[in-house]
Amino acid sequence: MAATIILNNTDCSGAATPQSGVSPGHTGCFSRAFGPAHAPARPHSPSNHANCTSRGGCSLSRRLQMTKKHSDVSVDSLSMSGEKMGKLIELSGQNVIRRTRGFTMIEIVVVVVILMIVALMAVPMFSSAADIQLKAAANMIAADLEYAKSMAISRQQRYSVVFNSAADSYEVRDSSDVVIAHPINPGNLVVDFDDDPMYSRLDQVDIVSADFDPGSNETITFDYLGSPYSGSLPGTPLDDGTIRLSAGGFTMDIVVEPITGYVTIN
Repeated sequence: MAATIILNNTDCSGAATPQSGVSPGHTGCFSRAFGPAHAPARPHSPSNHANCTSRGGCSLSRRLQMTKKHSDVSVDSLSMSGEKMGKLIELSGQNVIRRTRGFTMIEIVVVVVILMIVALMAVPMFSSAADIQLKAAANMIAADLEYAKSMAISRQQRYSVVFNSAADSYEVRDSSDVVIAHPINPGNLVVDFDDDPMYSRLDQVDIVSADFDPGSNETITFDYLGSPYSGSLPGTPLDDGTIRLSAGGFTMDIVVEPITGYVTIN
């Protein structure tokens, strides 16, 4: 007895096509029989061929549609991946820019050191004018004392420096008791901190005292060896000589050593 297996399908339009020799209710585009060779074969009609062709075409169109859908999904995925990659690159760029705006520890240390050096250089500039004038006047008097001593040694005659603490002035005289010419500026070597316009930048300086012992004279004289004496020659060898200056609450002393006549500023 032959066993017959029939595969029934509907056409693409969904309508069933009845086949001859097939039990009612079984319709389809094609059927195959497996069994003895004498088993009746299913007839093939043009309508079945049209339905199969139509179904085959419909299957191909579906495959094309599915392929297109997969392609669209792939394109969308690539687009999303591209957008994400762009955002990552943009964020990375922002991070790089933010990092380049920072400073390293070495740069900060270098800047701090430079600021400290500038501050140390600027501190003297903020000193009071009185202190600056006082230092300038002390240096000037010390230089004039050294000049008188060097002139006494070079000319082999006495030179004196005569102070007037009441008038805040002094002058240098030769052995004839004549005021000598200034070695640089025009005129004589006379310094007046109060009234001379040439020394107006030192107008805050006061000569408090000029004591050359013994005798507390305001005159110091250097002999041909450069040794200091109190008063004019013939005088008494110097025991101690101090010129005290003041300006704006600051004080400073110019000291002349005995015998050597060495001048220091304290």
